[in-house]
Amino acid sequence: MKLGKQAVTFGLFFAISAQAEMVDTFQFHSDAERVRAVALARSLRCPQCQNQNLVESNATQAYKLRLEVYEMVNQGKSNDEIVQIMTNRFGDFINYQPPVNRYTWLLWGLPFGLLVALLAAIGWRVARKKR
Repeated sequence: MKLGKQAVTFGLFFAISAQAEMVDTFQFHSDAERVRAVALARSLRCPQCQNQNLVESNATQAYKLRLEVYEMVNQGKSNDEIVQIMTNRFGDFINYQPPVNRYTWLLWGLPFGLLVALLAAIGWRVARKKR
């Protein structure tokens, strides 16, 4: 019984302390650029994997795109330029936060529409009970 508790404790300690992070051997000009590039890669969706960003994905495509992003950061391109290049290549799917346009208005507007409908229903119900 005591051995079981120690095994569980060791397992919990190992699970909490173990964190895997992708190690790329890419050389950045500065540490600030590395931080910016990794944050930018995290904001872009892997075109091959379901709901994984370029940093989390182990797909070969994600690795190549991640290196492209890192290279563009090293070339001095801004985040907007890099996102625009990726969007032109893969469409709005590549962004975790797609822009509001005629193709995505339903995605952005539906929660607010549902909230307004819910508030209207509650208001209607309260007004009906007061009669």
